[in-house]
Amino acid sequence: MTTEYEVRYAVGQREVKAYDTEQLRQEFLADNIMQSGKVYWVYSHYERFMVGGAVPLDKALSLDSIDPLKSETFLARRELGIINVGGAGTVTVGEQCFELQKEEALYVGQTREAVSFSSADAAQPAKFYLNSAPAHHAFPHKKVGKQDANVLHLGSQQTSNERDINQLIINGVVQTCQLQMGLTRLNPGSVWNTMPAHQHDRRNEVYFYFDLDQGQAVSHFMGEPKETRHIWVTNESAVLSPPWSIHCGVGTSNYAFIWGMAGENLDYDDMDKYPPDQLR
Repeated sequence: MTTEYEVRYAVGQREVKAYDTEQLRQEFLADNIMQSGKVYWVYSHYERFMVGGAVPLDKALSLDSIDPLKSETFLARRELGIINVGGAGTVTVGEQCFELQKEEALYVGQTREAVSFSSADAAQPAKFYLNSAPAHHAFPHKKVGKQDANVLHLGSQQTSNERDINQLIINGVVQTCQLQMGLTRLNPGSVWNTMPAHQHDRRNEVYFYFDLDQGQAVSHFMGEPKETRHIWVTNESAVLSPPWSIHCGVGTSNYAFIWGMAGENLDYDDMDKYPPDQLR
């Protein structure tokens, strides 16, 4: 089997108050997304959002439908966002081939065309990070290189959160139904992401942490603003954030992360912010 998946059901904030560390990790942490020679998915019941990875080696990997979709093809009723975090690779959609270098993105709209992933060099494989959400319209496929991104420079050294937010698959750059994705990289010496912490009552969000050195980790904060929880994550791990949960994190060194969202609207700034002195 080159495609594997797991299902995560939605959990409410009242239940989570009683969870221990292991239960929190089982419900919200996805730490085995990047598996060599496989496509791996976590099918979440938060907005029916899917998070996954494709790591092709010497053979191309196909984007196959999975049973929860009840669909002959994966993208028959979905859209897909891809960001490469590994070596050079190619995504083929029907007759179109899109070459992606590290940190380049591709939006694939609703389609019944075959989709496959391949690496330029199996010794340095591409690592395609994948987000998918339900779609109601077939928008055009579009590659988004680094030069195409809308870049925000936020934070400061004084608050240890100086960072560049690369808005890649987002309203104004790519037409999508509801999917949004981007890549944030912290400057050396900065360790806090997304501060002040925030939550989205009208959509979910998933953080995927990468380029974290071996032996280093990120403490990802979640939960209600007045009753927070944390999950320690290592390189190439993702955390699912329900609409009722805040999200922010702090690392033991600088790193990068990809954020992906889906929900009721495409307004990037639709968020409720909680400054540090309001968190508990």
